Amino acid sequence: MADSFKSQNKSLVDNNKTLSEFIPDTMKAFGSVGAVAYKDGAMSRKHKELIAMAIGIAIRCDGCIAWHVQEARKAGATREEVAEVIGLAIQMGGGPSMVYGGRAFAGYDEFNDMD
Repeated sequence: MADSFKSQNKSLVDNNKTLSEFIPDTMKAFGSVGAVAYKDGAMSRKHKELIAMAIGIAIRCDGCIAWHVQEARKAGATREEVAEVIGLAIQMGGGPSMVYGGRAFAGYDEFNDMD
């Protein structure tokens, strides 16, 4: 597990740039799916990012958590909303999700320090 979600997100961005050089069509297609999936519709981007964060917790993906915690925060998710969604992820994923949920909550606070 990474110590800093901020540094983890920087690594994700850097790695994605490298992948884009070698597999540009794949990365462009993945980006297009994300652009459509996270667009406001029947659900807001904020709610979609919170769902993605919960999935990241349940599947134990540090990179997913780091990215979607930051994006949920940017989309206006409150600390209370993040906590409630972490509760759902814990219910769905049990003890391991509790560990990763704690990390997600710490990540939300870390990104709040950016203001």
